[in-house]
This record gives sequence, structure tokens and C-alpha cells, in this order.
Amino acid sequence: MKYLSFSLITILTLSGCQLTQDNVAATNATNTHIGQEEIASPIDISEALDATDGTLEIIHPVDDVEITLAENETYVTDDLWQRIRDKITFDVPQNRRVIVQRDWFNKNQAYLDRVAKRAEPFLHFIVEELEANNIPIEMALLPIVESAFDPFAYSHGRASGMWQFVPGTGTRFGMKQNWWYDGRRDVVASTKGAIRYLKYLHKYFDGDWLLALAAYNSGEGRVKRAVRKNAQRNMPTDFWSLDLPKETRAYVPKLLALVDLVKRPETFGVKLYELHNTSVISQVDIGSQIDLAKAAELAQLSLKELQHLNPGYNRWATDPQGPHYLVIPNTKVEQFKLGLEKLSAKDRLSWQRYQIRRGDSLGAIAKKFNTDIGVIKQVNNIRGTQIREGKHLLIPVASQSADTYILSQAQRLAAKQNKNQQGKTKSYHIVKSGDTLWDISRTYNVDYRSLAKWNAMAPRDTLKLGQKLVVWQKGKVEKSSITTQLNENPVMRNITYRVRKGDSFARIADKFNVSIKDIERWNKLNRNKYLQPGQRLKLSIDVTNNI
Repeated sequence: MKYLSFSLITILTLSGCQLTQDNVAATNATNTHIGQEEIASPIDISEALDATDGTLEIIHPVDDVEITLAENETYVTDDLWQRIRDKITFDVPQNRRVIVQRDWFNKNQAYLDRVAKRAEPFLHFIVEELEANNIPIEMALLPIVESAFDPFAYSHGRASGMWQFVPGTGTRFGMKQNWWYDGRRDVVASTKGAIRYLKYLHKYFDGDWLLALAAYNSGEGRVKRAVRKNAQRNMPTDFWSLDLPKETRAYVPKLLALVDLVKRPETFGVKLYELHNTSVISQVDIGSQIDLAKAAELAQLSLKELQHLNPGYNRWATDPQGPHYLVIPNTKVEQFKLGLEKLSAKDRLSWQRYQIRRGDSLGAIAKKFNTDIGVIKQVNNIRGTQIREGKHLLIPVASQSADTYILSQAQRLAAKQNKNQQGKTKSYHIVKSGDTLWDISRTYNVDYRSLAKWNAMAPRDTLKLGQKLVVWQKGKVEKSSITTQLNENPVMRNITYRVRKGDSFARIADKFNVSIKDIERWNKLNRNKYLQPGQRLKLSIDVTNNI
């Protein structure tokens, strides 16, 4: 994962809610010098390589997705692995640190297959970008080491995406991050950013790629200090001789072990999952914001497929301020472009007319409709923050219920928070002024790292006023107190409700704690007309009132 040097890390604050680092710092193991022929102990290896997915401290929040990349198409091309193999230039030392890592991969064929299938939509693009920038082809294997080629992967060190950038380094190398979009997960943006970072590190370490790789993992400052320390003691300053963190000592050998396996798989009896040396995806200019569900329909893809190819988009639509592109399988590009040309500007998004009520604010309205304040202000030509009761706002809304966008940030978080913990009971905590993860964990007598993991956070992540955290505890928790606490901080979700026999406007309104007038407005209906069993209604509900 990528780190900014400690001097660049700043402490952020929110009005009314102090955001602090954890009160107890994690204890770092003392590093000892490791020579070229030393071998990590079995404990070191278990920490360096996770038994299920080959990566340390990496979370994979969503299941793998099968994407339609070709339709009965016959490829008359060579093997992508052979293309990589032919351009390998690194000399792989056959020392114990490399052999231990290689043996792990060699014994886990299922893992290699899984990673190659994840890489299939993206690896050809990455190879092309590396070649165009004169970066060693070996770097095409780096996402295996970083994330097991999962664009949704994140770590408790705050790193995210296939190339595992922390927020600061992502911004430093051109990855935009906001409410709508996170370029660290965008395969196109993050690959270009990784290339820029690797070029910088290669130059910083005077052309030594192993030191550049070590710095990619633990930061250039840390590696530079290790080099300087050895130089002062008249010791070798190559990677193998440096006193580096345990993870970094395993990181570079892990990449070299993969290079060795790709270079001569027959020697180790490894079968690489077949990847064709042909482009399978294209970056399509969409011009302006579009609902992802409508884009998926135009491309004749499932929404889940489209989101998996475009993991940078956090919400139900692309960022209104850009980037204005989508990644589409080549076999779908032509029909997608034709459909996009026929789609009028107003049909790119769904719209709702909302009457401002007493007590409303732009923030509350934005939260209610799962959008941000800037979009509402832009669409309605609002310059300040003042709004008037009784006036109407035009608000872009998702064309489908929120839970349909299954790989959006909110739905990934919900899936993570709702994942059952064996023998534990779920409760909630609403963040208030002064809260820290450490204090909350002490209040509920749980491990603070576990608390972060349950909520798809890193232990050092920023807490926000009103944020809802799930807490898993042993034993039972009184639901009444939880419900009271949650109702003070409503969380709105769009749902689709299927009308049942005996339902009426009044019964549905009472069931979901909404008004009949809202049901009429959301669905363009009249309460004087009967509802039919099976009829689908769109509702915007406070889920904290319906737990």
C-alpha cells in the first residue's frame, strides 16, 4: 500500500466533531537486518500471505463478477502471458526469500486462477499503458501483490483500489476523490497514477527498480532512511541488505516470485489461466453525467457488470463534474454509443420536483435524495445556501431503488455492516462530537480494529457527525434504546415496494412512516384510484424508523 511521508500527514477537524488519531498507537515490531540468504519464519509467511487471497490486511468487500467480454468470438491472437513473458527483464534471484513466496503461489493454483479471472478485463489495458510509458512489464503483476487484482479492495491502512493508493498519494498523482467518485478505484485513472508514481520512484532511487518497489509499498522516505543508514555504516545499500518493515521485506520477493512463475511456469508445474492478447474494453466518452442504470441498459449489461468495470463511481450516477467516461466491453461499444446519441440530455437522469418544507436545508434535502448540495444548487441556479419554504426544487434522482446499485459505496457499506458475526448481536452507534474509534470501542468493549473493519473503515479514518456505525457484541442488546438513538439521525433509502392484497395508500404510508401525499408525488398517482396487487411503488424511507 502507498504511504505519504509522516511529515505530510495532517490532522483534520470538523466543526462540532473533533477528528483524532486512535488514542493508542499500534505497536511496531522491531526490524532486524536480513541478509540475502535468510528466510522468514513460518509466522512471517503467514502474515505476509493471507491463506485465502494472498494479500495481507486486504479486504475484498464484493464478490467477483462475471462480465460479458465477448459473444462467441474467436480470437486469432497469441497469449497475453507470452507477451508479458517475452518482455521480462528482471533477474530473479533464487534466494530463500523469493523461493518461500514462490512456493506459496505454486501451492495455490486456485488463487492464481481467481486472480487471473479478475485481471481478465483489465490486464491487456495495463500492459499497453506500461509499454507506452517504458515501464518494465513486470509491473503488470504488481496489482496481484497489492490487491489480488480487485478494484474494490481496501486495507485498514486506508489504501483503496487495484493499485492500493492512500488518499493523499492518490491526490498527489492525479486521482480525484469526492462524494461521487474515487479515482483510486477507477482502473484507468489509478493505472495512469501508478505509472506516474513508479516513474517518480525510479528516478528518486537513481534507477533501482527494487528500491522503487520497496518505496511503493512503504514510502520513499522510509526506504531512503534505510539506504542512508547502511551507507553510514559502510554496508551494502541494495534492497536485500536494508533494514525494512516486515511487510516490505516480503513485498518485493513476492513480486519477483510471480515474475519467475510467469517466466517459466512449466518448470514449476503451474498452469496460467488463459488470457488472450487482445483489447477487451474501451474508454467511451459520455460527455456529461448519466445514471449508471440507464448506461447499463444502453450497453446491454447488467448494472453489476457496468459497476464492476467502473468501480470509481461511488453513487448511482457518474460525477456531474467529470470524469465523463465509462469503461465498456468492446463487444458492446457500438450499441452503447448509438443509444447514447439517441438519449436526450433530460433523459440521462431522472428528475423529481420537491416542495421545500419548514426546517428544510440544502444538506438535509441532498441527504434525503442521495445526492450532494452542489448538484441541487447547480440545477436550480442557487448561489448561496438560503432556500424558502413553499418554493420548488428540481432534483436529479436515481432511476431505480438504491439497493439496485449493488456495488455503490452505500450498498457495499450496508453489505459489510450486515454481514453476520457468529455468536454476536448487532447494535448501532451514532457518532457525536468528540467521538473516536478508540473511545467507541472502549464504550462497547470491542476491539477498535474490528470496529473499523465492521464499518469498512481504516482505524485512522475520519469520523463524521451523525455517522452510523455497526457494533457487534457478545450477548443481547436492547433494541428500544438503539431505535431511539437512530431516529435522531435519519438515514434515507429509496426502495421499490410491491403492493399486496388489501394494501391501501393509508396502510402503506403507516407501514413506512411516510405521507400519502409523498407516495402520490413519488409515483405520480392519485389516492382516489385503487392500488392493484403486484403494482410497484417507489418510496423514500427512513431506514432507521424501519429496523
